[in-house]
Amino acid sequence: MPADSKRPSVRTPVTTILTPLERSRVDAAAQGLCDPLHRESLEEVLADLRDQKANLVLISVTRYGSQSSSRVAAMVREFPRVPAVALLTETQNSTPHATLALGQLGIRTLVDARMPAGWQTLRNLLASQGSSDLQRSALAQISLDLPGVSKDCWRFFELLFDSSPKISTVRQLARHLNILPSTLMSRFFRAELPAPKRYLSLSRLIRAARLFENPGLSVARVANHLDYSSPQSFGRHVRTVMKMSPVKFRGTYDGQGMLQFFRTELVLPYTDILCAFRPSAAYPGWIPKPVVGDKINSRELR
Repeated sequence: MPADSKRPSVRTPVTTILTPLERSRVDAAAQGLCDPLHRESLEEVLADLRDQKANLVLISVTRYGSQSSSRVAAMVREFPRVPAVALLTETQNSTPHATLALGQLGIRTLVDARMPAGWQTLRNLLASQGSSDLQRSALAQISLDLPGVSKDCWRFFELLFDSSPKISTVRQLARHLNILPSTLMSRFFRAELPAPKRYLSLSRLIRAARLFENPGLSVARVANHLDYSSPQSFGRHVRTVMKMSPVKFRGTYDGQGMLQFFRTELVLPYTDILCAFRPSAAYPGWIPKPVVGDKINSRELR
């Protein structure tokens, strides 16, 4: 759907257990990305998770000592799909023990905000989480569009929408499919499908449109988050692919709207072909050659 400036932005729901000072600093860092739900106990956090009010949990290393370790373990065990993040803002005598204990209980991500860069790390994490929600939605929708799609073709779509590893070029895409870039492009051409570069370009812009739903993210921040070399490079990409400026793109498409554009352009007109398509299929015993020296138009690999 086109973006509506009057529609409230989609934000990542976050529930927290923080110190009073950390709450105010998290509120400032998360502005435009989420409205944190600050809680006093893990029981309240678990209630948020059970009511599906939170897609991420942020717990203070400083506050951990006042919480029950069994409740932290239960939270991680009962909600493995909801990321739990430890926030470190100060060093105390108990900090090493608390940090180690949280890791042993299953909290694998630590944001060290004792330095200013840590707060940018937190913003990036919140932005990534919101983007990942849309990526999961995209794959769910495409799976309905392509019933019976081959595992080989499904792997292609997973790579397009998976946030890790981040893939921004056809060369990287081909490497993860274990084939030469020229072979990948040739198979799409012979199947009379749009070029893989087109699929890759629009999938990256789905992420961009989702991030743009957050008013607190500038064009420069979105470009940096999506690994463009510069805001200017991102702007050229938008103008080339969508025939509009980044500002107009932001006002025209939200994440779901861009996903529908992707489906309309690249999936729905080719459902029969895509269901049977095998982009990385190879004969038994086939061994991929190194990418180095492959004679292919370098512009098509970007």
